Amino acid sequence: MVIQEVMDKKMLPIATLFLNTLNITKMKILIFPALILTTILMSCGAQNAENTAHKHDDKHKHDDHATTDHHDGSEAGDLTSQTASIDALIAGYLKIKDALTKDDAKIAASAGKELFITMTSINETSFSDDQKKVFDEVMDDAKENAEHIGANADKLDHQREHFAMLSQDVDDLINVFGARQKLYQDFCPMYDSGKGAIWISETRDIKNPYYGSKMLSCGKMEKEL
Repeated sequence: MVIQEVMDKKMLPIATLFLNTLNITKMKILIFPALILTTILMSCGAQNAENTAHKHDDKHKHDDHATTDHHDGSEAGDLTSQTASIDALIAGYLKIKDALTKDDAKIAASAGKELFITMTSINETSFSDDQKKVFDEVMDDAKENAEHIGANADKLDHQREHFAMLSQDVDDLINVFGARQKLYQDFCPMYDSGKGAIWISETRDIKNPYYGSKMLSCGKMEKEL
């Protein structure tokens, strides 16, 4: 019994140490996964924050890009509207030119009336201040010239006088607004008692609207517009 008691006393500290060690080990086993989980959660949180920041930046860039595209589209739309307006005017002018090269005063008069209507229906809202100033100054004369051509279906010479002035008006507008089709500025050195006059053509071929069949090939191409 004495020996047993002694042995129990000696074993007690060892047992206690073993149990303490076992508890510490259990705590480590429990703590270690907890630390791993915490690290994972922190990492995920940081990644989510980074992703959110990237999404915000991407959205901001997208919004900026969309805004820029909207402005560019708007500017492009304005330019298209301007050019379309002038193109319609040029088309009407070319009809008059073609009629005069054929000495056809009636067709020229009809084209003059159509051109006058086109001129009065042009929308100036997309024009800049400088463009509007030039347009208004030129258009007063251009309308008057188109009106004279339209009202004189039996006076070919009178039509040609106003066509010379109308050609200068159209040339001024093309210089400011441009045109979508290739055009040429031609020149007749003999018209108006040798003072000469320009006209606008869509082809390189010389067909003189001031003399028609009398001197159809009189003149030269001065420049491309």
